[in-house]
Amino acid sequence: MNPSLIEFPEEFTTERLLIRKPLPGDGKYVYEAIQASLNELKPWMPWAHMNQTEQDVEANVRDSIAKFITREDLRLHLFNKETGEFIGSSGLHRINWEVPKFEIGYWIDTRFSGRGYITEATEAIMRFAFTELNAKRIEIRCDPRNTKSRAIPEKLGFTLEGILKNDGISVDSKELRDTCVFAKIK
Repeated sequence: MNPSLIEFPEEFTTERLLIRKPLPGDGKYVYEAIQASLNELKPWMPWAHMNQTEQDVEANVRDSIAKFITREDLRLHLFNKETGEFIGSSGLHRINWEVPKFEIGYWIDTRFSGRGYITEATEAIMRFAFTELNAKRIEIRCDPRNTKSRAIPEKLGFTLEGILKNDGISVDSKELRDTCVFAKIK
């Protein structure tokens, strides 16, 4: 089956969050969140090192809309359900529809960190993938040194399947880095 024909909700909610696909105009919110969070994002996210304008971020959002439609990548934006404020971004990435399996990635606007939003969003996205997309495997990958990111799969009962040694290049120091591979299986 062609993945672009798969129908599923394009938004869902949790107790505190509206989780939805990206829309034109979201670049403004994403850009502001990136600017407010650069110091926290730079050690872990390669794109945080780019000197992006608001228009660059809007173009990236629109590219993600196209990928969402074709089901190549399912980026999701997180908003406070009560206030409408943009909280961060997550989604289902590195998709293999044949299995089906997904990787959940996430980042948060620093102004909202430490309140459990990413744990809440990740748990909801995981449930969404298992129930709506019939996922058989969900992964979360992170640098072992990123203790905040690593805490999410640990809290949610993912299994640490292994640590890949010298698996990539660190974005902050350009030295070899390891990668934790956490997974949940259905």
